[in-house]
Amino acid sequence: MSAAQAGHADQADQTDQADGRQLARHALFGFIITFIAARTVVWLIMARRIPNMYFFLSGTHVHHLNYGIFLLAAVGAYVLFALPRGRALRIAALVYGVAMALTFDEFGMWLHLGGSYWQRASIDAVVVVAALLALIGFSAAMRRFESRHLVASVLIVIALVVFGVVLRDAAVRIGRVEGPRLEALEEASSP
Repeated sequence: MSAAQAGHADQADQTDQADGRQLARHALFGFIITFIAARTVVWLIMARRIPNMYFFLSGTHVHHLNYGIFLLAAVGAYVLFALPRGRALRIAALVYGVAMALTFDEFGMWLHLGGSYWQRASIDAVVVVAALLALIGFSAAMRRFESRHLVASVLIVIALVVFGVVLRDAAVRIGRVEGPRLEALEEASSP
């Protein structure tokens, strides 16, 4: 391989990495907006501030994690078989983020095969997925990591661990106070 070909291949690799980071940012945007919207709508329905828009099938509440699973399957098939490029790929990344939010917003329910919508495992999963998408979307390419990037990465990991411990402690304390009220609200909102 000539030096010109190697330079072109390296440039194409850098463009692919930049595109991957851009796609991760689109997915992160869809993920965060959808998570906030889902939590807001559920809270408003449970508080009876908006009409009950839940979908029931033969008396069974179809949770939005199911919509997310089907959407993930559709996006995966589209990306795999249609091989979209450009704008279509960016839209697919955005829809992927939407599907991930719908699914992981109820992570605790599929992890424990039931239970309350307000399980802490769901919030933990959302934080982890959002953090991973953010790291992919905004981090430097691994090949170009310098010592300052390594130091920043270690600090981020330490901060995430400390945040996780604090979040867990806060969630346990809030759960003791608000948990029974949220569970009663959830039970009262379903027919």
